[in-house]
Amino acid sequence: MQTQQLISYHQFRCNRIKMTLHWYVLRSKPCKEEFLAEQMELRQIEIFNPRIRVQTVNPRARKIKPYFPGYVFVHLDLEQAGTFSMQYIPGTAGLDTFGGEAAYVPDGLIHAIQQRVDEINNAGGELFDVLKMGETVVIHSGPFAGYEAIFDARLHGSERVRVLLKLLRNRQMPMELPVAYVRPKKKLRAAAGQGR
Repeated sequence: MQTQQLISYHQFRCNRIKMTLHWYVLRSKPCKEEFLAEQMELRQIEIFNPRIRVQTVNPRARKIKPYFPGYVFVHLDLEQAGTFSMQYIPGTAGLDTFGGEAAYVPDGLIHAIQQRVDEINNAGGELFDVLKMGETVVIHSGPFAGYEAIFDARLHGSERVRVLLKLLRNRQMPMELPVAYVRPKKKLRAAAGQGR
């Protein structure tokens, strides 16, 4: 009888933990997502810090950036941890709230975000996610800087792309370039328009 009571108490406790564990959005101080994630891991709190690879022009620039700058997701029992305690962890700016209540994120949405981040990273990073076959790009580095080309393909197993360089009389010459040498033309126009 006592063994049966212990088992049912254990099942009750496990079910209670499953019911009260939720994903919450924790705001980080500027550019401190990685530091905050480390702080949460030190406290043995499960975190999700989605990051994507980026194609940079500057070789010294960060090659990985947060998918949600300024935010990480934490999986915890807020009743047990306490909202107040989340404010004093180094690197945090507090939980994201709506109407004064900490808002939780459904497990399905976290799973969808994980899948999307994996898709972007498996495609080669942020730039590859944006570039579509047939899209006009501008070559901004190397001997062909300033020329327009048409994006043809990402070359598997490398950080290179194949583009079709536009020449006189609408002729196109295939070229392989480092991915960091090209940018979508529409992105450049939008950036130029913001500087006015």
